[in-house]
Amino acid sequence: MRNVSFLLFLLLTIGVSPVWAQRMVLSGQVTEATTGQPVPFASLFLPGTSAGVTADAEGRYELATTQRVDSLAASAIGYKVQKKRIGAEFQQTINFALSTSGVTLGEVTVRPTENPAYEILRRVQTHKPKNDKRYLEAFAFDSYNRVDVAVNDLPKGVARSRVLRQMTAVADSLGQARTADGKQVLPLFASEVLSRYFVRRDPRRKREEIKRTQMRGLAPRNGSVLSQILGSSFQDWDFYPNWQQLLGKDFISPIADGWKFTYEYELQDSVYLGKDWCYKLAVTPRRPQDLAFTGTIWITANSYALRRVDLAVSPEANLNFVSKIQVYQDLAPTVAGPWLPTRTRVYIAIKPGGVQVAGVTAKFTTVNQNFDINNPQPLPFYDRPVVAAPDAYDAPDDFWEKNRPDTLSVDDQRTLAILDSVQNLPSVQSLKKVADVFVNGYKRVGMVDLGPIWTLYGFNNIEGSRFRVGFRTTPEFSREWLMRAYLAYGTRDTRLKYDLRISRILNRDNWTVITAERRHDLDQLALIDNDYALENPLFEAAARLGNITSSRPLMRNLNMLSVQSDLFRGFTQRVTVRQQNFDPLYPFAYYTDEPVPGAPLADQFSLSELVLESRYARDEVLVQSRNQNQRYAIGLKKWPVFTLRYTLGLDKFLSSDFKYQKFTFQVSQSVRLGQLGRTDYIVDAGYIPSTVPYLILKTHLGNQSPFYNAGAFNLMRYSEFVSDKYASFQFENHFEGFLVNSVPALKQLNWRLVATGSILYGGVSAANRAITPAVSSNGEPLFTFQSLGRLPYAEVGYGVENIFKVARVDFLHRLTYRNSPGAKDFGVKVSLQFKL
Repeated sequence: MRNVSFLLFLLLTIGVSPVWAQRMVLSGQVTEATTGQPVPFASLFLPGTSAGVTADAEGRYELATTQRVDSLAASAIGYKVQKKRIGAEFQQTINFALSTSGVTLGEVTVRPTENPAYEILRRVQTHKPKNDKRYLEAFAFDSYNRVDVAVNDLPKGVARSRVLRQMTAVADSLGQARTADGKQVLPLFASEVLSRYFVRRDPRRKREEIKRTQMRGLAPRNGSVLSQILGSSFQDWDFYPNWQQLLGKDFISPIADGWKFTYEYELQDSVYLGKDWCYKLAVTPRRPQDLAFTGTIWITANSYALRRVDLAVSPEANLNFVSKIQVYQDLAPTVAGPWLPTRTRVYIAIKPGGVQVAGVTAKFTTVNQNFDINNPQPLPFYDRPVVAAPDAYDAPDDFWEKNRPDTLSVDDQRTLAILDSVQNLPSVQSLKKVADVFVNGYKRVGMVDLGPIWTLYGFNNIEGSRFRVGFRTTPEFSREWLMRAYLAYGTRDTRLKYDLRISRILNRDNWTVITAERRHDLDQLALIDNDYALENPLFEAAARLGNITSSRPLMRNLNMLSVQSDLFRGFTQRVTVRQQNFDPLYPFAYYTDEPVPGAPLADQFSLSELVLESRYARDEVLVQSRNQNQRYAIGLKKWPVFTLRYTLGLDKFLSSDFKYQKFTFQVSQSVRLGQLGRTDYIVDAGYIPSTVPYLILKTHLGNQSPFYNAGAFNLMRYSEFVSDKYASFQFENHFEGFLVNSVPALKQLNWRLVATGSILYGGVSAANRAITPAVSSNGEPLFTFQSLGRLPYAEVGYGVENIFKVARVDFLHRLTYRNSPGAKDFGVKVSLQFKL
């Protein structure tokens, strides 16, 4: 009997054990039930066992087990736990679609001892020099960036449009999934970029070499600025600095120096992430309306480094148009110690109007690899921050399948297939052309762009109805030559105006460009040499329309030749020679000899000038547009921008009537003030040690339009004050949600406070006062000017922005020169702005 029992045991061991000892592999993806978006870092576990695994940033997982189990469960913070039965197959794909739980974190219980998370955060601060990548001498890595944009909640009227109906039909034919409530998720745009990214610490420099890039769907032309800013240079998520900048907003990091004043923390668990034993901490903002994050961070137990983040912007944060921002990031240590991100995923949902359901979603995926540490390149290497390879836009058909370091999910593959199909639809091609005209203001016809469209028609009391047509050449015409021209005609003055500008790009590396221009057109004294202030399009349009007599109109002929080049990164030199003729269209005259009654007068004059300009912007990022032969500044600058200009008037040269000198200096900067928001300031100073008519002096820019202008003195009239020596300081502080977020009755409105101020010191010499008479030789009154005395001009303001998410109202008080003719002590200005 003993032998029989042993035989049965042996048979069972041989025949049955291999079945239960067989290795079972479970894999799949965890997504959100409502949006279909991946749930990164979800936990997968076998109930009743200790076996489990954490999903990656795309929600994908793979779990192997030899245990006998019948179910698999998935969970994540903010979602309901979901279980699914396991079949008998040894290899199974089990996907989860998690529903939100609606459960919030419980109240923090005050204990006699300190919150244990606080000690961990203090050690994180102590170990920052060892873990922060900013302490590396240099680093470089290969980077892959993918951007996917989709729409899922368009109004019915828009969804019925021919373009979207055709795109939806293509998506349905390819099996595009819908949301839980049956709404179509329609891909709009996708891009992929492969690049090599370089960073040097001292001096701080960055460079990205774009090796390959492609855009699909409703995408701009290859070579556009957008096609070059989809790489790592503009998607650098780093939580070690105190502030993370996103879309012009400053979000405070959960490991910032002042962490205890902004966040609440809860130590939830200690877990392994790969080989790293980590503390798992939940973070929540103390004030939900602050620009802060909520979610989970993982801190390594041995080095107190940030190992992983799973964060979302607080849903109650004072933001516009955005219903959701999620950031998922994995980091790995370098051979030198500090950690670098290996995988980052950002999900942004845009809400249409006040509706809470997301209308547009954008998903950013970044994978970094092949790290090279502490091998800095020589400084000239970083002079161009973004460089695209000549063949960056001409990848072979199978390039991305062979070189993409990230595996595409079935949904990702379907998205690219849909975009490849819809971008060839005639209706989509037409929509792209319309969008290009709307964004750039030009209509491309062959090798030229016609426009800009917003200058086709205007009206003012001098010209009457003004009609204008113009064009500019494209790189298809020439990669080295750029021509821009227009013709304009006024129905009241019946004068033909024109402008022709030709530029030759001599060197793209340091952007050496020579430009010649010939112009004959109506101009306004109040707008000359105020380029910075004219960056406000609403103000400029209002200043050039209607009754423009107060801004002192004149006909101006301009002949100009200039050369500019970058001596090194951020340091631009420009030399300009220009000849101008001025014919004022209002009563004006000046003494041509001694300024005494009865001396000869003239009402027109000519100038010949040599202008030398130096501009230094230490951290400005300039991107060249390959399809417009231009370059643009991208992103906010941390350091101030300095501009120094010297102008020499050449007497008797090309019929010039005056010899003079001008010195001007300007500093501008945007400064982050932490919880107090951000301040933008301008310091402007100048000196003209010569005797010339007031048209050549500095005419300070007033503002008689209803629109606020940060570069103007908003309660000053056009041409009210003139100076030959002056210094001014202007600022505006955006408080974001500071103070307003703490008022229960106001915080629901998401308004934001703003404060402004301007002060101007100036004056005019006695000689410059005397050269312009008050009456003509016939006794007719002439337009003169007013100068400042010892008392400076000053105005202050306060206002509210983010009204209905786009409007801003400023209330302004004029503090000095309140008795000047036509002066207003108080004014209200409005403006429109689209800010996050």
